[in-house]
Amino acid sequence: MIECVVNISEGQSPETLANMSAAVAADLLDIHSDPDHHRSVFTLRGAHSPRLLAARAVDLLNIHEHAGVHPRLGVVDVVPFIPLGNTTFKEAIHERNAFAQWAANELGVPSFYYGPERTLPDIRRTAWTSLFPDVGPRIAHPTAGAICVGVREVLVAYNIFLAGTTMKTAREIVIGIRQPGLRALSFLVDGHAQISMNLTDLDTINVDTAYDIVAQYSSITRAELVGLMPLSALTKIEQSRWSQLNIGADKTIEARFDTLFKAQ
Repeated sequence: MIECVVNISEGQSPETLANMSAAVAADLLDIHSDPDHHRSVFTLRGAHSPRLLAARAVDLLNIHEHAGVHPRLGVVDVVPFIPLGNTTFKEAIHERNAFAQWAANELGVPSFYYGPERTLPDIRRTAWTSLFPDVGPRIAHPTAGAICVGVREVLVAYNIFLAGTTMKTAREIVIGIRQPGLRALSFLVDGHAQISMNLTDLDTINVDTAYDIVAQYSSITRAELVGLMPLSALTKIEQSRWSQLNIGADKTIEARFDTLFKAQ
């Protein structure tokens, strides 16, 4: 079983998002959109729907018309393949590579690999300077840019909004909290400083741990789960904290897969 969490550089047009959602409705587990980031995270089942979504996004969007606080290389910015259940990492790499070759052949869009080769932050830092696409043209697509196509284990994307904190302080907080298992960036979202985190080692730093780490530096207005989290991570957290952390059983990967299977 493959999960694919596609990050699209569009978070402001309901009509465009509805158009893209319709293309992948049969495999859509979750969609999270943010107008300030100008970004939407589509959590999909399988390896086929990511192609449908990518084709629709390339057809509808132009990276040169995009303005948002989140860094991006293309309209289909990040496409990670995540092995679940009995699916192996090797099988996920196969799907990643097949997607990148398809994007080059069918869409003319180049792809940078992340996973065993390098991390996603490595691509952000070096793309088009010392690093060039692994698959496809050596130059960006004129309207779609490039795609970061990866393979990874399950992670949790988690945002925390700070109370009465300047962006200067938010940037200092990000530097202070970064550590193995916790990647962080700071953004100004809806007039508030936001700490945007990827929790990559949930055995070490879970959602509650990340929340408490940030709380050492600033008061927190609210928290936000981006996409889904594994049930195994949820059940390690005291249920009395779920509301505060904005998590719950209905926001787990397993629950959404179960709902999708029952609907079909």
